[in-house]
Amino acid sequence: MSNPVPSDFWTQPVVPLARALIGASLLVDDVGGMIVETEAYDIDDPASHAFGGPRGRNLVMFGPVAHAYVYKIYGIHWCLNFVGGAHPGSAVLIRAIAPTHGLETMIARRGLPDPRALCSGPGKLAQAMGITKALDGAPLDQPPFQLSLGGLADVVVGPRIGITKAIDQPWRFGLRGSPFVSRAFPKNG
Repeated sequence: MSNPVPSDFWTQPVVPLARALIGASLLVDDVGGMIVETEAYDIDDPASHAFGGPRGRNLVMFGPVAHAYVYKIYGIHWCLNFVGGAHPGSAVLIRAIAPTHGLETMIARRGLPDPRALCSGPGKLAQAMGITKALDGAPLDQPPFQLSLGGLADVVVGPRIGITKAIDQPWRFGLRGSPFVSRAFPKNG
């Protein structure tokens, strides 16, 4: 982990923030890898948990930037988001990583030997990395998190996945050619 994240990185608008996280290294208790897929969400976005203002589970999205927002989908899968953006109510969903650290731990947690299947979706990623509600609100610049920025990445863009509102918004970003993304990007992305 050699390229620390400057504090002003987190206050850029959420769409460029989501794009800039592609290629960053993310470890949780020394387990993780390179971020290869993200999605942006903000308060004015009807697909965002923040849409309509602060309440219940989304309160972390309205707190300080550079903190984890962890929630459960479908009642079974935890999802990891990074709070950031130019205004409160914005976050970046970490959709997939290329696993590089703690592979044996990830394989044991997921029960799968194929590295491509370990973290190729937000629920898979959370299970493989041991992310639970206990990390909701945790600062990203302190253990168990280790985050460092990558260099310039060749990024592809496409629509977000698994939402029913604002489905055409091109706020999903991925590392071009990565076999670790959750779903292929459109060819023209």
